Amino acid sequence: MTNPATGPSPLLTLTHASKAFGPVQALSDVSIDLFPGEAHALLGENGAGKSTFVKILAGVHRRDSGTLQVGRQDVQFHTPAEAQAAGIAIIYQEPTLFPDLSVAENVLMGRQPLAGLGRIDRAGMRQQVAKILTELGVNLDPARRVRGLSIADQQLVEIAKALSLNANILIMDEPTAALTLSETERLFKVVRSLRARGAAVLFITHRLEEVFAECQRVTIMRDGTWVSSGPIEDYDTDKVVRQMVGRDLGELYPHGEAVLGEVALSVRGLTQPGVFRDINFEVRRGEIVGLAGLVGAGRSEVARAIFGIDPREAGEVKVNGHVLAPLSPQTTMAAGLGLVPEDRRQQGLVMEMSIERNANLAILNRLRKGWLMDREAEADNARKWTEKLRLKAHSLSDPASSLSGGNQQKVVLAKWLATNPSVLIVDEPTRGIDVGAKAEVHRTLSELAASGLAVLMISSDLPEVLGMAGRILVMREGELVGELSRKEASEEAVMYLATGQHKRQEGAA
Repeated sequence: MTNPATGPSPLLTLTHASKAFGPVQALSDVSIDLFPGEAHALLGENGAGKSTFVKILAGVHRRDSGTLQVGRQDVQFHTPAEAQAAGIAIIYQEPTLFPDLSVAENVLMGRQPLAGLGRIDRAGMRQQVAKILTELGVNLDPARRVRGLSIADQQLVEIAKALSLNANILIMDEPTAALTLSETERLFKVVRSLRARGAAVLFITHRLEEVFAECQRVTIMRDGTWVSSGPIEDYDTDKVVRQMVGRDLGELYPHGEAVLGEVALSVRGLTQPGVFRDINFEVRRGEIVGLAGLVGAGRSEVARAIFGIDPREAGEVKVNGHVLAPLSPQTTMAAGLGLVPEDRRQQGLVMEMSIERNANLAILNRLRKGWLMDREAEADNARKWTEKLRLKAHSLSDPASSLSGGNQQKVVLAKWLATNPSVLIVDEPTRGIDVGAKAEVHRTLSELAASGLAVLMISSDLPEVLGMAGRILVMREGELVGELSRKEASEEAVMYLATGQHKRQEGAA
């Protein structure tokens, strides 16, 4: 890994770094160069060692061997403050700001300009932060309280804080996982401005399309080791995936020809004023139906209303021909409907609970013997489903928080499959999980459909919807605006429906 002869020197070079935690070798012989003006993608499956790698750069962990140079100077960080002083800043997926302080106070925390008598110069502080935000092209009021800001705006506050500390190496850990399309584009616009200032950006993500659109170099890790690095032009999706997982994935979207059975889920006239209106569709046994649309179109709200979590003013839901009344999670679960929610950490799992207990949460009443829990039955059920889903865990007694994102998603799937549903609604089933785990979730959903399960899949990932669904329903602004067969579907066709462009074109004609 050397600097091209005609190019600038790297801002940071890590060479042959290793790190062990007791008998566990977390990193082994890992190297990277970060050049000024470049966005560099760090890729790898969950468990590849990316987090340990970043924590070494951030001064959280000390490497056991190898060299780290920042600005051609050998360094060994003992604390995060030392890494920060060297110009390294970490922008995490979920920012850690003081919610009841202003944007300006968060940016300059501990470094506020002072006026007479040692008082904080609040006007000067706001002016200083406003200048940084303007340079970033960000329209944020420095006097506004952080509480209530979107995740995207909070990330921009963190970036402004980094620049106020003169950071020229920014590490972004899954920065777009919780952002809308417009927020993601705004973030990348800021990243481009950082690169133009000569900063080096290390970009950690599972979204390969963003890597190819925004990054100039890539480093791939697997099982704690360095696999390859190079210009993005030397890679394509197949090569990245193959190097990340160490094997050919085969079909990322293993969708076979569906053998359709009877209607398992029927929705008629579902309406909640101001949220969605007159939603009508069916899902048959053996098929995967995709529900697509832009963020805010009402897809998740429809799913929650079908399951009985959110209210609806009108409409009818049938499962296996039986009308569900009243609509509540208890009646829908009893009828054979399961819901894998969008936010697995907040809505799908109890993170402090064991993996075993989480896998059984939906059927605890079935596992009781009188007042006591049948521990043997609980263990057997958890083992059955986690083995079937190929869960990777040290022990089922470990808390769910100890698992990677992909394995957490498998536990949520196990919880609902344990109920033996006939209809499964999955909302953003592969958000924030790596390519290998994504392929396994897809395989599971395909196998479930092949066994006769009816699957309604909500996803913002258009390639996923196109690859997995036999039919695609498209929502826009709370309405179901179209249905596409597998043969008719394309990214362009879905986006035309999702944005309403087809109506304007037809009107113009």
